[in-house]
Amino acid sequence: MRVAVVAMETPHHRDTEGRRRLERLATHLADAGHEVTVFCAQWWDGQNSRFEPEDVAYRAVTTTPTEPSFCLRLPALLAGHNPDVIHALSHPPGIALAAGFGGTLARAPVAVDWFGDEPLPQSRTTGLALRWADRVTVPAQMQQTHLRERGYDCSTAIVPESIDMSTIRETEPAEDIDVVYAHPLDESANVESLLLGLAELRDRDWSATIVGDGPERATYEQEVSDLRIDDRVTFVGECDRERRVSIYKGAHTFVQTAVREQFATELLWAMACGCLGIVEYQAESSAHELVEQRERAFRVTNPQEIADTIVESADHERRDIDDSFAEFDHDAVRGRYEAIYDELVAEHGLW
Repeated sequence: MRVAVVAMETPHHRDTEGRRRLERLATHLADAGHEVTVFCAQWWDGQNSRFEPEDVAYRAVTTTPTEPSFCLRLPALLAGHNPDVIHALSHPPGIALAAGFGGTLARAPVAVDWFGDEPLPQSRTTGLALRWADRVTVPAQMQQTHLRERGYDCSTAIVPESIDMSTIRETEPAEDIDVVYAHPLDESANVESLLLGLAELRDRDWSATIVGDGPERATYEQEVSDLRIDDRVTFVGECDRERRVSIYKGAHTFVQTAVREQFATELLWAMACGCLGIVEYQAESSAHELVEQRERAFRVTNPQEIADTIVESADHERRDIDDSFAEFDHDAVRGRYEAIYDELVAEHGLW
């Protein structure tokens, strides 16, 4: 299948979760044998408008990420490319709308992806872009609900983030620990909920590891000291994926407390590594969706419940893999996108 991915700014311009999500999709589709071209502003050196560092090709629509000129040039370039399907980033909405116009010229269906990390402005352009799209893909029900609450009448499909089960199977566990937390240590981390819960368990034997770095790290390290639990809490900083998987496989429980999480990817990796999941409910986080209907997972609402659940879950056996999460493997999730594309192409052929 020939897939055209549209993102005026890629992670090479500005690194956001939504841009990384669409770029990963392009890579996974290309690895599976699809012909994938990303239509974007140029981010590579030289005068060539086309760049093919690996299996994914990049096509420069403009030399800089300038929305008016990008929107003006994009439809004709998409029509000339003759794609089977177009998948565009939702931000900015003017680009998604131009991709929709390009889909009309190319007679190809258009999907738009909204991860949720960048807001969709309440505007006529946003409404037109979403209505024009044949499908709007989102990572969780939370984004689906937000679209409906804002009055956007569009056809949506939930496609979660993915993990690599082969990496989990092949990685050796690190040393045993009781509790692990992972998130950038920024204003949304809310590590204090976990620390307050752990402080309630001073009279018990436990160990905890905090994975991640950021501007609030020093504050949390001071809080650990103030709570007198610094001898049992280890900050390991930013870790690569292999190290994170190793830590998760050695841990008993993963605690998720961040106040904002479009998709709780680290929670997903940890539970696939056998961790029990404890999620503190947050209105701006979709993390609770991952633990619904799962036996080795719990929802809580405050630090005391975190402490109580850690104690109650101690009787559960340790595991270093949970094969029930194979449905989130890279290949399985890519298959969801392929099924959406096949459906859209089939529907388009009836017009």
